[in-house]
Amino acid sequence: MLRGIIGYLVFCFLCFPLWGTAQSFHLGKGEKHQKAKFQLINNLIIIPVELNGSKLSFILDSGVSKPILFNLSGQDSVQINNVSEISIKGIGEGDPMKALSSKGNVLKIKDMVNQDQMLYVVLDKGFNLSPTLGIPVHGIIGYDLFRDFIVEINYGAKTIKFHDPQFYNGSKRNKDEVLPLDVVNKRAYISGNIYLEDDERIAVKLMLDTGSGDAVWLFEDEEKDIRLPSKSFDDFLGKGLSGNVFGKRAKIRRIEIGGFSLEDAKAAFPDLKFFRIAKEMYDRNGSLGGEILKRFNMVFDYPNNELTIRKNKHFNDPFHYNISGIEIQHDGVRFIAERIADSRGVLKSEERNFGDVQILMGNTTRLSLVPEIVVSGIRAGSPADLAGLQEGDLILSVNGKSVHNYKLQEITKMLNEDKGKEIRVLIERYNKDMFFSFVLKDVFE
Repeated sequence: MLRGIIGYLVFCFLCFPLWGTAQSFHLGKGEKHQKAKFQLINNLIIIPVELNGSKLSFILDSGVSKPILFNLSGQDSVQINNVSEISIKGIGEGDPMKALSSKGNVLKIKDMVNQDQMLYVVLDKGFNLSPTLGIPVHGIIGYDLFRDFIVEINYGAKTIKFHDPQFYNGSKRNKDEVLPLDVVNKRAYISGNIYLEDDERIAVKLMLDTGSGDAVWLFEDEEKDIRLPSKSFDDFLGKGLSGNVFGKRAKIRRIEIGGFSLEDAKAAFPDLKFFRIAKEMYDRNGSLGGEILKRFNMVFDYPNNELTIRKNKHFNDPFHYNISGIEIQHDGVRFIAERIADSRGVLKSEERNFGDVQILMGNTTRLSLVPEIVVSGIRAGSPADLAGLQEGDLILSVNGKSVHNYKLQEITKMLNEDKGKEIRVLIERYNKDMFFSFVLKDVFE
């Protein structure tokens, strides 16, 4: 079973053999832009796509060069064309894996169509992001969209507009700030400043990575004086195509992007064995992920090498830390029995988030099929670890609330709400119900 990653997905550097050419995406006849809604889950943008007639969901990932398809086990059928076998290598501690290269596919996002899309298909059934996100996710897509359109992302309204560059007027608002964008080898970089623990300003070059749910990743560098802060802790940072990525988590005093400043920003310092090639090839100091990007509404203008940003309602949101130490994910389904009548015999009606199968028993009880929520990882020395929770425990309730009534990200929030708060967890272990409690603590104390 894969360890949960609480949305900190890692696709920052994927090594593929890039050959052949692909046709561009095109808007519908007479259209100047296309607008679509997206889901924002764990700081990741999930958009609906249609591949050769099959309806799927992809992560919009500015750090990936070609679309990648995976997790097809739940699909009735997905046709892919002109297939050949290749090996691919991404970040992570594992070896290269077998995959497929496919050309001549029709990829649609609403009325936008690419009639000759090239993509890669990961064959490893174990690489599946759906359990950790709580919804089906089948792939990732990035550069091909940013290349063909001016991409306007409104994180506040959860909408995205793809503008035809020929007709985009580029009108700016008073609070907009335009930053230079450096597009190199199909990835975009911006310059900024960081302050680690003192008043020393360090200039950094960061890759923009909408496919990472984290805040900022920094590569330690003695020459630039980028060093790990004095207070940090070991953590599992995410999963790449080639396995798990580990490193340290810390807090930096400030990060500056243009004229905007974010205090006490969360930072990850990955083990450089996973990123040394990326650091050396692109002269980058790290990456900027969704937990910072979501604080702005943004316009990615690759043709003119510009990034326009404007802070939104998320700008002052606190940075999220996993202070409980629990990582969770979906792991199969189970039946539960619930009363649907109160003590007077009156039937209750409620909106259900989960449960595709419901059986009524005697008009007073409902038998429903719901996802199982399991502990997929425990950070050593964390409050949950010290309380006795274990990987593989089936979570039944948190603070008296049955978890099957909540989305996965809502349960994660319940487990990590406020330091000093007592968390009570009811779990099932080896067919036995067990109760645990612990107090949330500041991870840097």
